[in-house]
Amino acid sequence: MDISVQPARTLRWQGLEDSARHDTAAVSFRPRELAAGGTSVTDEYTASWTLSTATGWVTTRFCIRVDGPGWSRSLELTRSCEGKWTAETQVSGNSGLPAPGIEDAAALDNAQDVDLALCPLTNTMPILRLDLLNASAPADDTRLTVAWVEMPSLRVLPSKQVYSQVSAYDEDRGYGVVLYSSTTRGFTAELTVDADGAVIDYPGLASRLP
Repeated sequence: MDISVQPARTLRWQGLEDSARHDTAAVSFRPRELAAGGTSVTDEYTASWTLSTATGWVTTRFCIRVDGPGWSRSLELTRSCEGKWTAETQVSGNSGLPAPGIEDAAALDNAQDVDLALCPLTNTMPILRLDLLNASAPADDTRLTVAWVEMPSLRVLPSKQVYSQVSAYDEDRGYGVVLYSSTTRGFTAELTVDADGAVIDYPGLASRLP
Protein backbone atom coordinates (compact mmCIF):
# COMPACT_ATOMS: atom_id res chain seq x y z
CA MET A 1 0.00 0.00 0.00
CA ASP A 2 1.33 3.42 -0.98
CA ILE A 3 1.22 5.87 1.93
CA SER A 4 0.91 9.34 0.42
CA VAL A 5 1.68 12.63 2.15
CA GLN A 6 -1.11 13.55 4.55
CA PRO A 7 -1.74 16.25 7.13
CA ALA A 8 -0.66 15.27 10.62
CA ARG A 9 -3.20 12.99 12.30
CA THR A 10 -3.94 13.02 16.03
CA LEU A 11 -4.73 9.57 17.43
CA ARG A 12 -5.97 8.74 20.92
CA TRP A 13 -6.21 5.44 22.76
CA GLN A 14 -7.56 4.33 26.13
CA GLY A 15 -5.94 1.54 28.08
CA LEU A 16 -7.88 -1.70 28.45
CA GLU A 17 -6.25 -3.41 31.44
CA ASP A 18 -5.60 0.06 32.89
CA SER A 19 -8.53 2.27 31.90
CA ALA A 20 -6.85 5.27 33.55
CA ARG A 21 -4.07 5.19 30.93
CA HIS A 22 -4.56 7.47 27.96
CA ASP A 23 -2.17 7.73 25.02
CA THR A 24 -2.08 10.40 22.34
CA ALA A 25 0.06 10.61 19.21
CA ALA A 26 0.28 13.31 16.53
CA VAL A 27 1.68 11.60 13.44
CA SER A 28 2.90 13.03 10.14
CA PHE A 29 2.81 10.29 7.49
CA ARG A 30 5.21 10.91 4.61
CA PRO A 31 6.27 8.79 1.62
CA ARG A 32 8.02 5.81 3.27
CA GLU A 33 8.72 7.62 6.54
CA LEU A 34 6.98 9.29 9.47
CA ALA A 35 7.49 11.66 12.36
CA ALA A 36 5.45 11.61 15.55
CA GLY A 37 5.13 13.02 19.03
CA GLY A 38 2.94 11.78 21.83
CA THR A 39 2.03 11.52 25.48
CA SER A 40 1.02 8.83 27.92
CA VAL A 41 -0.87 9.66 31.11
CA THR A 42 -1.39 7.18 33.94
CA ASP A 43 -2.12 7.39 37.64
CA GLU A 44 1.57 6.74 38.40
CA TYR A 45 3.37 8.91 35.83
CA THR A 46 3.12 11.05 32.71
CA ALA A 47 5.35 10.73 29.66
CA SER A 48 6.02 12.72 26.51
CA TRP A 49 7.98 11.49 23.50
CA THR A 50 9.06 12.25 19.94
CA LEU A 51 10.03 9.87 17.15
CA SER A 52 11.54 10.29 13.69
CA THR A 53 12.40 7.79 10.98
CA ALA A 54 14.46 7.64 7.81
CA THR A 55 13.24 6.28 4.49
CA GLY A 56 11.85 2.80 4.93
CA TRP A 57 10.33 3.68 8.33
CA VAL A 58 13.63 2.92 10.09
CA THR A 59 13.87 4.76 13.41
CA THR A 60 16.66 7.33 13.59
CA ARG A 61 15.84 9.16 16.83
CA PHE A 62 13.54 8.65 19.79
CA CYS A 63 13.30 10.93 22.83
CA ILE A 64 11.15 10.47 25.93
CA ARG A 65 10.73 12.05 29.35
CA VAL A 66 8.81 10.48 32.22
CA ASP A 67 7.68 12.36 35.35
CA GLY A 68 6.46 10.65 38.51
CA PRO A 69 5.88 11.82 42.08
CA GLY A 70 9.21 13.29 43.19
CA TRP A 71 11.22 11.90 40.26
CA SER A 72 11.84 12.27 36.54
CA ARG A 73 14.02 10.66 33.91
CA SER A 74 14.70 11.06 30.22
CA LEU A 75 16.15 9.04 27.37
CA GLU A 76 17.43 9.99 23.93
CA LEU A 77 18.02 7.06 21.57
CA THR A 78 19.83 7.53 18.27
CA ARG A 79 20.45 5.00 15.49
CA SER A 80 23.37 5.72 13.18
CA CYS A 81 23.45 5.05 9.43
CA GLU A 82 25.55 1.98 10.26
CA GLY A 83 22.81 0.63 12.54
CA LYS A 84 24.53 1.36 15.86
CA TRP A 85 22.37 2.52 18.77
CA THR A 86 23.50 5.04 21.40
CA ALA A 87 21.67 6.56 24.35
CA GLU A 88 21.85 9.63 26.55
CA THR A 89 19.96 9.63 29.84
CA GLN A 90 19.15 11.90 32.76
CA VAL A 91 17.71 10.96 36.15
CA SER A 92 16.33 13.13 38.95
CA GLY A 93 14.92 11.95 42.28
CA ASN A 94 14.56 8.40 43.60
CA SER A 95 12.02 6.27 41.76
CA GLY A 96 13.34 2.85 42.77
CA LEU A 97 13.34 1.86 39.08
CA PRO A 98 16.15 0.22 37.06
CA ALA A 99 18.57 2.65 35.46
CA PRO A 100 17.49 4.02 32.06
CA GLY A 101 19.48 3.41 28.90
CA ILE A 102 20.80 0.58 26.75
CA GLU A 103 21.82 -2.56 28.63
CA ASP A 104 23.56 -4.33 25.70
CA ALA A 105 24.24 -2.17 22.64
CA ALA A 106 25.61 -5.07 20.58
CA ALA A 107 22.32 -6.95 20.98
CA LEU A 108 20.56 -4.10 19.14
CA ASP A 109 22.77 -4.14 16.03
CA ASN A 110 20.01 -5.68 13.88
CA ALA A 111 17.24 -3.49 15.28
CA GLN A 112 15.57 -0.96 12.98
CA ASP A 113 12.71 0.03 15.29
CA VAL A 114 11.97 1.43 18.71
CA ASP A 115 9.04 -0.20 20.48
CA LEU A 116 7.80 1.88 23.40
CA ALA A 117 6.11 -0.33 25.97
CA LEU A 118 2.32 0.21 26.23
CA CYS A 119 2.35 2.56 23.21
CA PRO A 120 0.16 1.43 20.28
CA LEU A 121 1.83 3.77 17.78
CA THR A 122 5.27 2.12 17.68
CA ASN A 123 3.95 -1.02 15.98
CA THR A 124 3.26 1.09 12.90
CA MET A 125 6.80 1.19 11.48
CA PRO A 126 7.29 -2.60 11.12
CA ILE A 127 3.76 -3.00 9.75
CA LEU A 128 4.45 -0.46 6.99
CA ARG A 129 8.00 -1.58 6.22
CA LEU A 130 6.91 -5.22 5.88
CA ASP A 131 3.98 -4.14 3.66
CA LEU A 132 1.53 -6.09 5.81
CA LEU A 133 -1.48 -4.07 4.64
CA ASN A 134 -1.04 -5.14 1.05
CA ALA A 135 -2.79 -8.18 -0.41
CA SER A 136 0.56 -9.27 -1.89
CA ALA A 137 2.36 -9.25 1.49
CA PRO A 138 4.76 -12.16 2.12
CA ALA A 139 2.97 -15.20 3.51
CA ASP A 140 5.79 -16.15 5.89
CA ASP A 141 6.27 -14.70 9.36
CA THR A 142 8.94 -12.00 9.64
CA ARG A 143 11.17 -12.10 12.71
CA LEU A 144 12.65 -8.87 13.99
CA THR A 145 14.83 -7.56 16.78
CA VAL A 146 13.64 -4.19 18.11
CA ALA A 147 14.85 -1.75 20.75
CA TRP A 148 12.15 -2.16 23.40
CA VAL A 149 11.84 0.74 25.85
CA GLU A 150 10.52 -0.41 29.22
CA MET A 151 8.06 1.90 30.97
CA PRO A 152 8.46 3.82 33.15
CA SER A 153 12.12 2.89 33.81
CA LEU A 154 13.25 3.72 30.22
CA ARG A 155 15.56 0.73 30.25
CA VAL A 156 16.27 -0.34 26.63
CA LEU A 157 16.28 -4.08 25.96
CA PRO A 158 16.44 -6.21 22.79
CA SER A 159 13.05 -7.72 22.00
CA LYS A 160 12.48 -10.57 19.55
CA GLN A 161 9.22 -9.99 17.68
CA VAL A 162 7.28 -11.66 14.87
CA TYR A 163 4.89 -9.99 12.42
CA SER A 164 2.62 -11.55 9.80
CA GLN A 165 -0.52 -10.63 7.88
CA VAL A 166 -3.88 -12.05 8.92
CA SER A 167 -5.88 -10.01 6.42
CA ALA A 168 -4.93 -7.14 4.10
CA TYR A 169 -6.40 -3.68 4.51
CA ASP A 170 -9.95 -3.62 3.18
CA GLU A 171 -11.41 -0.24 2.24
CA ASP A 172 -14.99 -1.40 2.81
CA ARG A 173 -14.23 -2.62 6.33
CA GLY A 174 -11.77 0.18 7.02
CA TYR A 175 -9.10 -2.01 8.59
CA GLY A 176 -6.61 -4.83 8.15
CA VAL A 177 -5.38 -7.36 10.72
CA VAL A 178 -1.78 -8.14 11.66
CA LEU A 179 -0.58 -10.94 13.92
CA TYR A 180 2.06 -9.65 16.34
CA SER A 181 4.11 -11.73 18.76
CA SER A 182 6.82 -10.87 21.25
CA THR A 183 8.74 -14.09 21.71
CA THR A 184 10.85 -12.37 24.37
CA ARG A 185 7.80 -11.67 26.54
CA GLY A 186 5.64 -14.61 25.41
CA PHE A 187 2.85 -12.36 24.10
CA THR A 188 0.70 -12.67 20.94
CA ALA A 189 -2.15 -10.49 19.66
CA GLU A 190 -4.08 -9.77 16.48
CA LEU A 191 -3.84 -6.04 15.87
CA THR A 192 -6.58 -4.25 13.95
CA VAL A 193 -4.98 -1.39 12.01
CA ASP A 194 -6.11 1.41 9.70
CA ALA A 195 -4.89 2.36 6.21
CA ASP A 196 -1.82 4.11 7.68
CA GLY A 197 -0.82 1.06 9.71
CA ALA A 198 -1.86 2.71 12.99
CA VAL A 199 -3.45 0.48 15.60
CA ILE A 200 -7.22 0.67 16.08
CA ASP A 201 -7.55 -2.18 18.58
CA TYR A 202 -4.72 -3.87 20.49
CA PRO A 203 -6.27 -6.69 22.58
CA GLY A 204 -5.38 -6.40 26.24
CA LEU A 205 -3.57 -3.09 25.77
CA ALA A 206 -5.56 -0.27 24.17
CA SER A 207 -8.44 0.73 21.95
CA ARG A 208 -8.62 3.77 19.67
CA LEU A 209 -10.97 6.53 20.76
CA PRO A 210 -13.17 8.31 18.19
